[in-house]
Amino acid sequence: MMLKDKIIKTLKQAKDASIKLANVSTKQKNRALFGMASALLKNTKYLLSENSKDIAAANKIGISKALVDRLTLTEKRIKEMADSLEQIASLKDPLGKILRQWKRPNSLIIKKVSVPIGVISIIYESRPNVTSDSAGLCVKSGNACVLRGGSEAINSNLAVHRVITKDLGKFGIPESAVTMINVTDRRAMEILLKQPRFIDLVIPRGGEGLIKYVAENSLIPVIKHYKGVCHLYIDKDADLEMALNIMLNAKVQRPGVCNAIEKMLVHKDIAHKFLPLSAGILDDKGVELRGCSETLKILKGIKKATEKDWYEEYLDLILTIKVVKGADEAISHINKYGSRHSDAIVTKNKSVAEKFLKEVDSACVYHNASTRFTDGYQFGMGAEIGISTDKIHARGPMALEELCIYKYIVLGSGQTRS
Repeated sequence: MMLKDKIIKTLKQAKDASIKLANVSTKQKNRALFGMASALLKNTKYLLSENSKDIAAANKIGISKALVDRLTLTEKRIKEMADSLEQIASLKDPLGKILRQWKRPNSLIIKKVSVPIGVISIIYESRPNVTSDSAGLCVKSGNACVLRGGSEAINSNLAVHRVITKDLGKFGIPESAVTMINVTDRRAMEILLKQPRFIDLVIPRGGEGLIKYVAENSLIPVIKHYKGVCHLYIDKDADLEMALNIMLNAKVQRPGVCNAIEKMLVHKDIAHKFLPLSAGILDDKGVELRGCSETLKILKGIKKATEKDWYEEYLDLILTIKVVKGADEAISHINKYGSRHSDAIVTKNKSVAEKFLKEVDSACVYHNASTRFTDGYQFGMGAEIGISTDKIHARGPMALEELCIYKYIVLGSGQTRS
């Protein structure tokens, strides 16, 4: 069978499954989610074995340690994937909620009710946990999902998919409600993006190149999980010990993820004290520093930042630093060079913090906390299907509510329009 014919057949099955899934009871969906979580734990050794194939291939071609980290499964991460599914099961069903209701003068009763979007295609790179997170969120929100992972994680993704879909039928959910495109041929993505008849929404997760390609080539509406050029601003009134701890967590804990900081802005009044302290800590962790001309006067021997650096998402142990005159310059810089993802300020000055939180135009803004919390699981949403940097109905971590749309139910008693 031709690749296009095969994919369209798969999409037709997903479309049919979406209609059935939209009417599955909350109890059935929750039982399925707990079953999926249990299956992940029971098959940990198998998942690690398949994941090791992808890690070996990645190391062979020499991709960065940070990207290998994104790809890697461990017993702890598999447990977190299972916990995420269980947390999704514990959340309220987002479907059937009456968002608004009113009665017209002609006695028509109009209800605005939450319903599934339909069929959602998630196109992603590297992280195998996206497979289970996306599947879990889509099942709970009544959406069929068509998953297309990157070639670098093909063995891991297929393994996770096999494990979590094996027993879906036992819970009254069609197996085709969670579909994985199992070929790495780029043509598969090209075909997917041209099928608005079967797919209602596309969500790309990955590098800038993938996001741009999907946005420019899709005939289907796209919600972009764009790059995370996240900033940390250290104000002159910051608690420096707190600032150092937040900086270290936000940059070093997992540098290859989108909510890690890529830039640090430091108030000029504390730069001579704070920058040497931060440089010593970051150097111990293997972080390469780049800086503006003022930063270079304080930190000798680091690379000078180029204009490109301010826009760059490194996803690696690299941090670019700028000394700023104050909050106004920091806010202006973030709004110019940031990606509208997550940005943070460390300060004891309440009015400065409020100004930053109000004026920085990003999906998530933080006061005295790490940007690493921009995550559906950390927000108590169970998981996320992506971090939307678009300004539409979904912004920031996309979870159950963001995977719903609505329809109007109109109740009459014979009314006709004159």
